[in-house]
Parts: sequence; structure tokens; C-alpha cells
Amino acid sequence: MNIELEVFSLRFYDALQLDPAVLKPKIQAAKTMKERWQLWGILALRSLLIVLFAILFIGTLSNVFGAENSAMAVALFCILLGIRFVDFGYCIGDSMVTLALSFLLLLTAPVAASLLHPLFAVLLHFAAFFALSLMTCEKPEMGNGGLYSFAYIFLTGNPVTGEMFEKRCWMTLFGYLLCGTILFCKHREKNRGVRFRQVLKTFRLSREKCRWQLRMALGVSLALSLGCLFHLERFMWMGFACGSLLSSYPYTSDVKERSWYRMLGVVTGSGLFFVIYLLLPPKLHPLMGPLGGLCLGFCTDYRYKSAINCFGALMLAAGLYGIHGAVLLRVFNNLLGVLLGFVFVRLYQVLVDRHFENTEKRTG
Repeated sequence: MNIELEVFSLRFYDALQLDPAVLKPKIQAAKTMKERWQLWGILALRSLLIVLFAILFIGTLSNVFGAENSAMAVALFCILLGIRFVDFGYCIGDSMVTLALSFLLLLTAPVAASLLHPLFAVLLHFAAFFALSLMTCEKPEMGNGGLYSFAYIFLTGNPVTGEMFEKRCWMTLFGYLLCGTILFCKHREKNRGVRFRQVLKTFRLSREKCRWQLRMALGVSLALSLGCLFHLERFMWMGFACGSLLSSYPYTSDVKERSWYRMLGVVTGSGLFFVIYLLLPPKLHPLMGPLGGLCLGFCTDYRYKSAINCFGALMLAAGLYGIHGAVLLRVFNNLLGVLLGFVFVRLYQVLVDRHFENTEKRTG
């Protein structure tokens, strides 16, 4: 009996670690209704535990290091969730060093860029983002591109100075120690014979992955700098929209479908948030952020994720711009980001992709 309970507990714990994209096919393939409901329960519990952990983790760090540093707390939380499952693709010694360098870039580059003219900031954004991509995205199919892209853009939209920057330094150090410990414990046996310098030596624009890394860095740095140049409120939303188009992998030059899904999700999610916000009593409004996080745990489709992500973003913005202003700004900035990303991809396809594709054909 004890052995059966141990086996069940092990299976239950393992199932909790699975992504919704893995759990949902298992639910569809379940042979019995009991098994199907058990898997739905695991999916719901997984989502609830992540939301509760997010509230505890982000809330605690924000209380200790200041509410102005909640953006870094959110970034650390996202990295913490991902680093358990995804390594950097090279030996643990080099990975610990590049993780430290990545955290240093996340700490300093967004703040430094906020002090520069946008024409100079674009160079800093490109250099920092490209370096992040080289260090963390050796396996882009595992999602690190979107993860570190989100962290960088979010921090760019929330810079701090003075005492708050000093506190952010201490928070980042804490985050590195925590994430570094997890990285070491989970991945120390992997890729022992691969050094980071070997990864750098293999960088060639003839490789699809490398062109994807360059496209990401150029596109996101351009979006952030243009948003700042034209003094757009919440310009990071423009960066998120552009970055979400460019971060998808396997690499593709055609993002027409993803552009459409992004705008469809943003318009739908913003409209849904607007209606619920007006219907709910004001005292219940703070619950809309966690509600969005809970629903996100059930999503696997990009459209639905784009819609549900609006809840957390608009909950924060509504206090600054009012519900009408926040919704309009959310839709407008995403439209700009999608248009910029779409046009940029088309130009990149003509100027870069076709050149190297033709070169491969000639040399092949």
C-alpha cells in the first residue's frame, strides 16, 4: 500500500511539472472519464500553485527591495520558472558565468539606455539584447528567446535610479544566487564537453538560428528606441508585440498569421477586461490580475495567451491612465508593435534571408 502511494505521489508530482501543451493532449487521449478529470484537476492545481507562488515571490521581493523594483521581481520569477527545465546548451561552469553576465545586462542596460538619446540607446539595446541571445538561446526551440526578451523589455519600461537602483542591484544578486543554484543542481551533468567559446565560433549568418538571433536583437532594439523617441506611454507594450512576433522558433520569415493572432488576442482580451472591470465592484478589481494568471495556466494557443496577458498589463495601467485610457493605449501600442514587426520581417527577408539562402544554394 505504501509503495502504491509513493508511486502515485511521484506520478502526481511529475504531472504537475508538465506544460499545458503536454497535459492537454494527455487529457484528450485519456481512456476513462476518471483519468480525464484527474488530469484537468492537475492542470488547474498547477495553474493555482504558480499564481500563489508568483504572489508570494513577487510580493516578498517588492516589500524587501521596494515596489519600484517589482519589474525585476517579475523578471526573476519568470527566469526562475524556466531555468529548472532549460539549460544554456554548454557546460555548467560557462553557464554560471554567462548567467551572471546576463543578469548584469538585465540590471544595467535598461537603466543606462533610459539616460541616453534614443539614437544612441538603440545601439546599446542591440548590443545588450544580442549578447543575451548569444548566451541564453543556443536552444531557441526551448523558449529562452521569449523569456529573456520579456525580461529585458519589461525592465526597459521600468528603469530606476538612485537608492532604488542600489536595491535593484541587491535583488539581482539574490536572483542570481537563487537561479544559479537551480541551474547548477538541475543541469550540472549536461553538455560537459561543450564550451561557450565553441558556441561563439559556430556563429554564422548562413545558419538559421544565428539569423533568428540577429533578427530578434535588431527588431526589439528598434521597437524600444522608436517608442522612446516618440515618447509613447507604456512603449514597452510596443516592444512586447514586436518581440513576440520575432521570438517564435522554428525560424520563419512569414509572421503574417502570428501578427493577426496577436492583434485578435489583444483586442479581444482588452475588450473582455474592459467589460469585466466595469461590471465588478471596485473592491474586486485587484483580483483581475491573479484571475488572468490563473486562466493563463490553461492556455496553449498564442491567441488566447495574447488575450489573457492583457489582464495583468491592464490591471497595472488602469490605475495610471484610467480604464478607458489603458485599453486604448494597450490596443494602439500593440498595433504599432505588430506593424513594425511585420514590416521589419519583410525587409529582413529581402536584405538578409534571401541573400544567405541564395548563397547556400550556390555553394550547395
